[in-house]
Amino acid sequence: MVSNSRNVLRSSPVLALLLGLAGPAAAIAPASSSDEPAASASAPAHNKQKQISLDRSGKLRKGKASYYGRRFYGKKMANGKPMDPQSNVAASKTVQLGTKAKVTNLKTGKSDIVDIEDRGPYINGRIIDLSPKTAETLELKKEGVAPVEVEPLAVPQSDESAKSTGSIPPGAESAKVTP
Repeated sequence: MVSNSRNVLRSSPVLALLLGLAGPAAAIAPASSSDEPAASASAPAHNKQKQISLDRSGKLRKGKASYYGRRFYGKKMANGKPMDPQSNVAASKTVQLGTKAKVTNLKTGKSDIVDIEDRGPYINGRIIDLSPKTAETLELKKEGVAPVEVEPLAVPQSDESAKSTGSIPPGAESAKVTP
């Protein structure tokens, strides 16, 4: 009898949760009633984050953009600085930190230049989280999510020559200096 009830609880996490026999992993998240888009999550989901490699190619990307919600204002970003909602910072999982990129809302044609200074968004299908200021400029704040094109304009170099120039245009090769 005990093994049968355990099987029932394993197959029905909601029942286990109601009976108080399940841990927090079985909890169901309540629907958000705030005015923030669900896309504002710039924090990794624990135990479900997969390994993502950085792309230094400077390739154009298309996908969905969202923007930081209020709960992220002032929080430390991946670069160590606090998130300023009035700045042009953005978060990407794959674009190298320090990259300058042009983001264009494909519905409205509006665009703005952003600095990739954080990691995220951690919601499937989203390629970039924008500051509220940039979201307003791109006219995506009302809907919360919009199709965008992200075009890297300057990608930081990863070698020693980066100290002298800082960044290079995508696709450009750094010049080798011979003494």
